[in-house]
Amino acid sequence: MTRENAWQLVCEYTKSESLRRHMLAVEAAMRAYARKFGEDEEKWGIVGLLHDFDYERWPQPPDHPLKGAAILAERGYPEEVIYAIKSHADYLPDCPRRSLLDKALYACDELAGFIMAVAMVRPQRLEDLEARSVIKKLKQKSFAANVNREDIYRGAEDLGVPLEEHINFMIQALRPHAAQLGLLPGDGTRPVGSAPD
Repeated sequence: MTRENAWQLVCEYTKSESLRRHMLAVEAAMRAYARKFGEDEEKWGIVGLLHDFDYERWPQPPDHPLKGAAILAERGYPEEVIYAIKSHADYLPDCPRRSLLDKALYACDELAGFIMAVAMVRPQRLEDLEARSVIKKLKQKSFAANVNREDIYRGAEDLGVPLEEHINFMIQALRPHAAQLGLLPGDGTRPVGSAPD
């Protein structure tokens, strides 16, 4: 199980640049949380990177993430990785979030997408983004309306981190990767795929 192989799998199943960027953002956040909690950064990063790799082909539940889980099992990924990815779907009752890894993925997933959406409407993107701006946008139901706010609140609560602290941590985790996430001031987009630091 290597980061390179995981990225190849993402590229094999996902053509959408925006979905790839989402997975890269969740990877960066998961790596940062692994460092914070003293966990296996490579494993946590790979979980973040792969959590939606099957979504473009099989967006309907429960195909996502079960189709992806079957592919990961065929390719020899550890059960802990596969379970964490399955547990980020609320509609799989036999996969409750148990471990810190499971809870971190759930906490990072929706919030990463929301932070990226907030950054995209700001001239400085991530550079000057603060938690209070994200919280203000969370209260604006018409903004990024497809993002499930309850998932964001529940994710922080389950992880045991106050929401504002969680948002600030995520912003700090994403900021060094602004270029690959297409979040530099100006247009800032370039091909995705390099490994997070």
